[in-house]
Amino acid sequence: MTWTHVDFDVAMEVAAHEALVRQTYLDSVNVNTWCVGMTNATGHHVERYIGKPASLQHCMNVYAWALDRYAEGVRRAFKGVSLTKAQFAAALSFHWNTGAIERASWVKSFKAGNIAAARKAFMNWVTPKEITARRQKERDLFFDGKWTNNGTMLEYTRLTARRTPDWGSGKVVNVERELRQAIAGITAPIIDAAPKPDNKPAAPTLSPPSAPGNSGSPAPSQPSSAPSPAPTPSTPATGGFWAALASFFRNLFSRG
Repeated sequence: MTWTHVDFDVAMEVAAHEALVRQTYLDSVNVNTWCVGMTNATGHHVERYIGKPASLQHCMNVYAWALDRYAEGVRRAFKGVSLTKAQFAAALSFHWNTGAIERASWVKSFKAGNIAAARKAFMNWVTPKEITARRQKERDLFFDGKWTNNGTMLEYTRLTARRTPDWGSGKVVNVERELRQAIAGITAPIIDAAPKPDNKPAAPTLSPPSAPGNSGSPAPSQPSSAPSPAPTPSTPATGGFWAALASFFRNLFSRG
């Protein structure tokens, strides 16, 4: 029996590879982004949160709604193939971060029964290099069933004058209660239009340090990125904040 739906465990694992910003910020290519790395391409208009941070519950409500739509791509990619919950969660996290689940070569190898090739090809998607740890965790979840979330995310509570996240404002927050309520549908999110994940210029993500882009993630300490358009196996759609993160660390180490 294959696992095909987004429950709390699946949603929390994906969120744990991401970071949270409750007001709309500009990513590294000046795209308005909000919450768990979401843009207008999800169908929810994020400009409304410019200078107006949303509640954690509202963020989780909209995230759960959008994630379920992204799950459609995973269901299509693995149609006719049996997946465990861990495999479904890992594939969805990969898709949320890259938007490329339906064209990734590792999926084709897995479906053909070549597990060794699939495992190796999974790690082709590590551009920029800062995303390597996240990809390793997704790989280990998919092929070895190793979950890594602990119910927390890294939240950035302030923006700079340029409306980019203030990396010094990061703090670890527990989102388990709010995400459980969102998954249970206790409070329906306010949505503008049907989302169109396949039309996204980039899958969302703000991944935590050394672990995601929106978007996983235990105890993160550094920001991640919103992916960039037109991914390829060697250069997946993971630009955005990853580029900012690389620049951040170059500057950090030149001073830290």
